[in-house]
Amino acid sequence: MTDRFAGTVLRRLEQGDTRPTLGEIGLNQFAPYLMNRVMARWNANMSEALKAHHDMTTTKMRALAILSISSTLTINELSVYAVTEQSTMSRTLDALEEQGFIRRQPRAEDMRVRDIAITEAGRAAFDAVWPTMYALLTQMFEGVDGDEYVAFVATLHKILRNIRKHDI
Repeated sequence: MTDRFAGTVLRRLEQGDTRPTLGEIGLNQFAPYLMNRVMARWNANMSEALKAHHDMTTTKMRALAILSISSTLTINELSVYAVTEQSTMSRTLDALEEQGFIRRQPRAEDMRVRDIAITEAGRAAFDAVWPTMYALLTQMFEGVDGDEYVAFVATLHKILRNIRKHDI
């Protein structure tokens, strides 16, 4: 722990106290705060950019993005991948199905389970959004070299494994 935080935190540790205060760490060194700021800004930028695309929301974009690289998923799986509550995802899928962007079909071995797949119209809708997503991604990582990006993603995977509640 001592190599993660500096200044007064080290003095506190030398005195035998192992838990620094948030004030000692500081918001600009508190990773969860920084991750929230980054993702809030990403979501706000994405939401603003999606206004140019007819009836596309961030949640719809996430669902289509995930389905564009998956064969089929259940609503539970899609909710986890999209980091969206199941009730929100259910309403989103209703809208996407109405637009003709996805299809739901019962799973042959268990009729209670519905598999969700993207349609050609859904793929075209996502393809129209992808340049915007990619532009925002490259903007976010401007000045970050390839090795830093690889290390950053590897660190995020370690963090995700530490806090994961789902197998996916």
